[in-house]
Amino acid sequence: MSGYYLGIDIGATKSHALIADEAGRALGLGKAGPGNHQGVGHEGMAMALREATEQALAMAGVSIGEIVGAGFGIGGYDWPSQQPQMLDTIHRALDLRVAPAITNDAVLGLLAGTDDGWGVALVAGTSNNCRGRDSQGREGRVTGDGSLFGEYGGAGELAMKALHSVAAAWSKRGPDTMLTATLVEYAGAQSIDALLEGISLGHYHIGPDVAPRVFEAARAGDAVAREVIDWSGRELGDLAVGVIRQLGFERTAFDVVLIGSLFKGGEMFTQPMRETILAVAPFARFKRLEAPPVIGAVLLGMEQSGLDLTEVRATLISTTREG
Repeated sequence: MSGYYLGIDIGATKSHALIADEAGRALGLGKAGPGNHQGVGHEGMAMALREATEQALAMAGVSIGEIVGAGFGIGGYDWPSQQPQMLDTIHRALDLRVAPAITNDAVLGLLAGTDDGWGVALVAGTSNNCRGRDSQGREGRVTGDGSLFGEYGGAGELAMKALHSVAAAWSKRGPDTMLTATLVEYAGAQSIDALLEGISLGHYHIGPDVAPRVFEAARAGDAVAREVIDWSGRELGDLAVGVIRQLGFERTAFDVVLIGSLFKGGEMFTQPMRETILAVAPFARFKRLEAPPVIGAVLLGMEQSGLDLTEVRATLISTTREG
C-alpha cells in the first residue's frame, strides 16, 4: 500500500513517534514526555500522542491524512478490556483515517529486534515484562503487573529484594551486608533504625534507581548483593520460561530480545537469567535490543496494512539510526 506509516511508542518516562514511507525510509521523528495512562491519565496520554506525532509529521513534511498504517506500543496496555479506552484516546488525540494496531510496548522490542518479528521479548527496566509471538502470530505473555502477581526481575523488584536483605540483617535473620550502608546513604537517613522506621512510616522510599548501587556493592565483593542480583536474573528468566511454554518453544530455535537498562549490569545479572531459560529451551538465542523500539510500532502498522516487512525492516532500522 502506497503512503506513509506512523509508529508510536508510549512509555512511562518518554514517548516517540516515527514516520516512514512504504520503502521503510524513516522521514520524521517526534518526542514527548511520559504517556503511560497509569502515570499521567488518558488526557496526559493524548497530549503525548499529539506532541510526538505533530513533531514527526512536521519533520517528514507529511499530513495526518496521508498515513495509511499506524501502530502503537502502549505502556500500561495489559488487558483486552482496556482496548476501547485506548482506541478512544488515540482517536481523540489524532485524526487518523485508518484503524490503528495497538499492543503492549514490550512487543515493539520483539518486532524491532528480530529478523522475522517473532520470538520472546524480555524487559528489565524500571519493572519487568515478557511477551512473545510465534511465527503464526499467536501470543504468549505474563501479566505485566510485577510483584502484585509474583513477577520479578526489574530494577524496582531488585530494590525491594535489597531492602528485604537489609531488614533481615538488621533483625539478625540474615547476614550482614554492605547494602545496609548503601540504602542508608541513598535515603539520606541517619542510621539503619531511622531508615527502617522512615520507610515504615512513609518518610523514605527505596526506588528502582537504587539498582546501580546494588551492582556496585556486588562488584565490591558483597555476597548478599550478589545473591540479590542472582535472584533477580533467575526470576526474570522464569518469566521467559512461562512464555516459552505457552508458545511451545522448548525445542525451537528462537531469539530472546533483551530490553531495558538493567541488562547493563552485565554477566552477574544475565548469566543466571540465561541458565534459567536454557534449562527449558536449549536452542534460545540472546540479543540486546539495539534498534529504537518505535521502529517496532511502524512495523506493526505496516504489518496490519498488509505490507511485506521482509524488505523494509533493515531499511527502517538503518535510516532511523542515521537520523
